[in-house]
Amino acid sequence: MKSPLPRRTFLRGLGTAMALPFLEAMLPRRAHAAEPAVGSPNRLLVFYVPNGFHMPAWTPTSVGSGYELPPTMASLTPYQSELLVLSGLDNVAAIDIVPGDHARGTGSFLTCMPIFETEGADILNGTSVDQRIAQAVGTATKFPSLELGSEGGKSTGVCDPEYSCAYTRNIAWSSPTTPVPKEINPREAFDRLFAGYDASLTAEQVAKRRLLKMSILDFVLEDAKALRKEVGQKDRQKLEEYMTSVYELEKQIESFDNMSECIVGPKPPPAQNIQDHVRMMLDIMVLAFQCDLTRVATYMLGNAGSSRVYGFLDIGTEHHYLSHHGNNLIKQAKLQTINTWEVEQLAYLLGKLQGVQEASGTLLDNSMVFFSSEIEDGNAHGHRNLPVILAGRGAGAISPGRHIQYAGEQPIADLYISMMNAMGVDDQTFGMNGTGPLAGLSG
Repeated sequence: MKSPLPRRTFLRGLGTAMALPFLEAMLPRRAHAAEPAVGSPNRLLVFYVPNGFHMPAWTPTSVGSGYELPPTMASLTPYQSELLVLSGLDNVAAIDIVPGDHARGTGSFLTCMPIFETEGADILNGTSVDQRIAQAVGTATKFPSLELGSEGGKSTGVCDPEYSCAYTRNIAWSSPTTPVPKEINPREAFDRLFAGYDASLTAEQVAKRRLLKMSILDFVLEDAKALRKEVGQKDRQKLEEYMTSVYELEKQIESFDNMSECIVGPKPPPAQNIQDHVRMMLDIMVLAFQCDLTRVATYMLGNAGSSRVYGFLDIGTEHHYLSHHGNNLIKQAKLQTINTWEVEQLAYLLGKLQGVQEASGTLLDNSMVFFSSEIEDGNAHGHRNLPVILAGRGAGAISPGRHIQYAGEQPIADLYISMMNAMGVDDQTFGMNGTGPLAGLSG
């Protein structure tokens, strides 16, 4: 009887080691008894969008399991049973009487700690919930966490009145003084996670491989053929699906690279086909979870106060400007159009997660997807009643399919405590005002 495949099995080729998804052949084998179901790990994915939401088109009108999705969330209809829409959560750490709500809201987005007002290097925040989890469970995976985004910029300089850009361009903080920078280049993110370049390869060898437009699958094909002979039919099918996904994503990134190279001029536009960029980054995170390369990921669709122009939505006005709608119906309608597109990207992500089968359920069953923004309504710059969706079942810790309305001053930090607990981190306090798990998440 053959021994099971090691969980950290890779497909190998010249200078390449490509991670594999979980296969049944990795389960322990027993000669005389059926193998019981093996639980899958839990994951956390944070999906941040800037500038808040047009709340009348966001908030459901009823609570409980019979709620109706509002217009902005219409694309989530196929996944309504996998959603918790959470209303009434506050991040009071971001509240102050001085300007800078975008910086404060984004800086404290995952830390729930007041940020230190500075334009220099003496930044001060807290440790973010994703990094607290990564520090506790990250040793189980190749990468403790993954930070991606679709809008760049350095963490130096001033990006909001008297606040450092470190606060507006990062949501992950490994310590109160250390933001974790995000990767915005899909090629670099893909290569880091999946190409597994041998450290002995020279820069010239890597460049040559890219120049020849060779897929990483070209290098691991022989190893893949050998592996197919060792596994069962179900594993062969899963392996084919995974390799197809990797190939399609790689070719999409290659096309995106070529398109970007063809853009001429001293200053390219801020959004070079943002639709493709977002989808590629979401695909990368799904594959990273599928291969158990990491169990913690954050994604910033834009930086705080993003001024991206959504021309493909026939909107020629900057997002940040529109968020200051002043109750202008035309601006509100355009803002709702942007919000609807943002939620459509969440729907795409949930569909990809739900499409991956694991040893116990789907990848969505074994994940928590936290979707929110740094402020409530962009016009008011509010930090109370934040727009929040928590999707997935968190490996059994979450009972979705409901809209919950919290009364009083309910800290969003309590939600983060619940997420930490679901990931095996037993902390009972968090941020400046988190005092225990958020009630109602498990039904």
